[in-house]
Parts: sequence; C-alpha cells; structure tokens
Amino acid sequence: MKNRLTPAACLPEDAEQALLVGRVWSPELDGPTTVLVRRGGLYDLSSVAATSSQLFNLSDPATAIRQAGTLPRLGFLDDVLGNSAWDARDNRVPWFLAPCDLQAIKASGVTFVASLLERVIEEQARGNPSKAEAVRRTIVSIIGDNLSGLTSNSTQKSKTRALARVYIWEPNLS
Repeated sequence: MKNRLTPAACLPEDAEQALLVGRVWSPELDGPTTVLVRRGGLYDLSSVAATSSQLFNLSDPATAIRQAGTLPRLGFLDDVLGNSAWDARDNRVPWFLAPCDLQAIKASGVTFVASLLERVIEEQARGNPSKAEAVRRTIVSIIGDNLSGLTSNSTQKSKTRALARVYIWEPNLS
C-alpha cells in the first residue's frame, strides 16, 4: 500500500502562508514536543511552549511563535510523516502524535480526570505494562486512589496540573 502520509496529502493548500503547529515524539528528547510545521521540516517549539495546551493558552500563540527566533530542526517533514504510520515506524526517527496533550478533551460517558490521567499514563508507559503500573502508583501517592473525590476546586486542579508537569518533564520514570 502506498504511503498516503505525504506533505501534498496532509498540508493545506495555503501551507506556505499558514502557521502550522503539531506534536511529535522525539527520540532525541525521549518525549513529546510541540513543533512548527513547514514543508521543509519540523522545528522544536518547546522554547515557546512545552505542551500543546500551554501553547494554546498563551495570549497570542502566533506572535509568540513568530518571535521565537531560530528554532532547532527536529527532522524533515517527509521523513516524519513517512514514519508516522503505525505499521511503518522506526523508533529512531520522530513521528507525529495527536495534537492534544493536556488540554481538556471531554466526551460523553468519560470521566474527565480519569481520562486525563490515563492519557498521561499511556504516554509515559509507551505500551510497557510494568511502567504503566509504576506511573499509576506514583499518581495514587500524590492524589489518592479515589478519583470521585477530585473536584474542580483549585487545590485538586493544582494537583492535576502538577502531575501533568511532572510527567511531561520527567518521561523516564523508573
């Protein structure tokens, strides 16, 4: 089957005029990072915002990106797109991730906090069940094992944000 993940197939027609951002797994960084997407390459936006949610919570994300100066290239767009198909991945090369990370994604029938924590666990464990269990134990030690007790008050939100920061910045949990 021919790879459909090509710049021509994935970028909008006005890509040259657009300010496109995404998220990739960077083997070099051993974790996810935000990227500026250009036809010629992907550029690390972590100096602007470490997560998509941080980027989109800036008062003017577009200006922040434009004023960032020279950004390190993480790879060529063609290579990263070609490496993003689940059945053709080389773990030594960056690949695209879903653009959402810590922002609120709500769906019918899904408990928000549980969903957020499971996304964090899944991203950290990368398919390793023992690592997932270690991450869960760490979370339980911080917020307890009863998620029904988590409310929208500022103390609970602070705990959840602190967890998110820990797992974004410390991807190699033992």
